[in-house]
Amino acid sequence: MKNIILFCSILLFIGCNNQQKKEPISDSDANISIKMYHDNTGRDDQFTGGIKMIPIETPKGEFKVWTKRMGNNPKIKVLLLHGGPGMTHEIYECFNGYFPQEGIEFYYYDQLGSYYSDQPKDLSLWDLPRFVEEVEQVRGALGLNKDNFYLYGQSWGGILAMEYALKYQQNLKGLVISNMVASIPEYQKYSDEVLAPQLPPEVLEEIMAYENKEDYSNERYLDLIVQNYYTKHIIRMPVEKWPNSINRAFHHLNPDVYVTMQGPSEFGIKGDATLKHWNVKDKLKNISVPTLSIGAEYDTMDPKQMEWIATEVQNGRYLHCPNGSHLSQYDDQENFFKGLISFIKDVDNGSF
Repeated sequence: MKNIILFCSILLFIGCNNQQKKEPISDSDANISIKMYHDNTGRDDQFTGGIKMIPIETPKGEFKVWTKRMGNNPKIKVLLLHGGPGMTHEIYECFNGYFPQEGIEFYYYDQLGSYYSDQPKDLSLWDLPRFVEEVEQVRGALGLNKDNFYLYGQSWGGILAMEYALKYQQNLKGLVISNMVASIPEYQKYSDEVLAPQLPPEVLEEIMAYENKEDYSNERYLDLIVQNYYTKHIIRMPVEKWPNSINRAFHHLNPDVYVTMQGPSEFGIKGDATLKHWNVKDKLKNISVPTLSIGAEYDTMDPKQMEWIATEVQNGRYLHCPNGSHLSQYDDQENFFKGLISFIKDVDNGSF
């Protein structure tokens, strides 16, 4: 859940999405035909191409959040929780290259405060329990239930997914926790003791000088982070090859949400960020719904801790992306999507 604010000032490049040839779906392997999957006849969102602006009740009044449905499958519906906090659904646009041919219905979703949804200025709204209730309201509005509802959360979205499952797992068919550990203090420890020392000594020294001065918006600091840290642990590609979808998402970040919950630093969560002490390690044993934990070899998060999540929940599986980093849906697509789709189908057909 590394700092995305910096990209708003330095990312001017357009990349291209990786593509991989797949066989089309068939009745035998997805229990739904191509025609059925793409038939929107009678759907209440046909007029808007799958988009719904869902009203959300909050302690500060009613607002609307943006969702977009992709495909039709009454048995499999995946709601995607983006990272950040304050990012957008755009980081998942590559899912459109893999889920449709597998017959998987899925939903893009911008959480309250994110670019395509309402963006109120009251900082008290950027509160974890309130976000959990928002997800529950979105679930209800979309008609998702225990017979079809898979919740996928990556990074901050993984925090939100864990907290949702701990309160509302009776509504879930499957849970996916992607690229997120169960403890922010352990995330900070891994950043300080494992990842930071891997940087060239002179680079780390210069970065920490800016950190110590809290000069997080300095262009030199941002450039050092992107070139030496992000291209190794966020998305393992040269900046000029980053997908356009990622660049747009970074550009659309809401810094008010991000700084309130995550803080301004690149190296973990500092200051008075509301997520600084978050930890649910002792609660994971209460999650009984089938759960997939996804980790990556070069992630900002410790892959061993993400593997541990799969052993701590009651019905878990771990997916390791050996070539991936924090955005392994882009830099290790072959392993990422193969494992994710297998989990969804195994749960669906009862073989998990």
